[in-house]
Amino acid sequence: MPKTILITGGTGLVGTRLTEILQSKNYTVKYLSRSSGIKNGIESFQWDINAGTVDEKAFENVNSIIHLAGAGVADKKWTPQRKKEILDSRTKSTQLIKSTLEKIDHKVESFISASAIGYYGWDTGGVWVKEGSRFGDDFLATVTKAWEEEVDAIETLGIRTAKLRIGIVFSEKGAALYELAKPIKYGVGAPLGSGDQYMSWIHIDDLCEMFIYAVENKDVKGIFNAVGPNPETNKTITKAVAQVLGKPCFLPNVPGFILKIILGKRAAMVLGGSRVSSEKIQSVGFNFKFPELKKALEDLL
Repeated sequence: MPKTILITGGTGLVGTRLTEILQSKNYTVKYLSRSSGIKNGIESFQWDINAGTVDEKAFENVNSIIHLAGAGVADKKWTPQRKKEILDSRTKSTQLIKSTLEKIDHKVESFISASAIGYYGWDTGGVWVKEGSRFGDDFLATVTKAWEEEVDAIETLGIRTAKLRIGIVFSEKGAALYELAKPIKYGVGAPLGSGDQYMSWIHIDDLCEMFIYAVENKDVKGIFNAVGPNPETNKTITKAVAQVLGKPCFLPNVPGFILKIILGKRAAMVLGGSRVSSEKIQSVGFNFKFPELKKALEDLL
């Protein structure tokens, strides 16, 4: 029987699509947002993570919380202030949910949180990375580790928790694939850096279905990599996008030093890569609709 889901970060790229799919399955959806009102047809309740305030009415009749909120890591230059915002938006928001659940009567059975494959570090090469692999020592790895620790604290309340370490989300409306396809559409696409770095991608619909699967299945508990089963290199993906779009892809690779000049420290996110395994989520019964790159690109592009 469909239940009520409270989503943080519901108006973002993933949250918007997730809402559409949840509603198609007859779930009731609510948002926690920076302002109250109706957003995308969804009732939204206000919270302020810096002030530590939240409208407790948001939690009424909620059976599961899907936690997507977090400042974009690629949107702006990583100033000290921006780094703090990236960290606080994830940790403080989770702390606020926990402190609220501790003091109110609620029906929350599960807490499904976004996380990131950034946990493993910028560049792990071509080896398969699994949930038990060690975490990295860079900025995003540190952020992800702190974020997951706050999610673990919610489990102490007797609520089933799951953390989905999200890879590179492919959507026609934004994020990595959208940015990758833009220069290709104008005939100036090229692999980045060596082009040999792995991109652990996932179709946005598979990601949304994975969140719903985590809500519906009690076996989904703990950490799971939210990536497709077939990571590919940057070079392979660039050429595949060009082929699907019917565009040429003959230019030399974009040198890494150029990307570092343009992006600064954020360049590490595109110059490095990880070959992340989806074996664990599949072992508990999740099936991908778009496991192969070409099928996913044809659907989206």
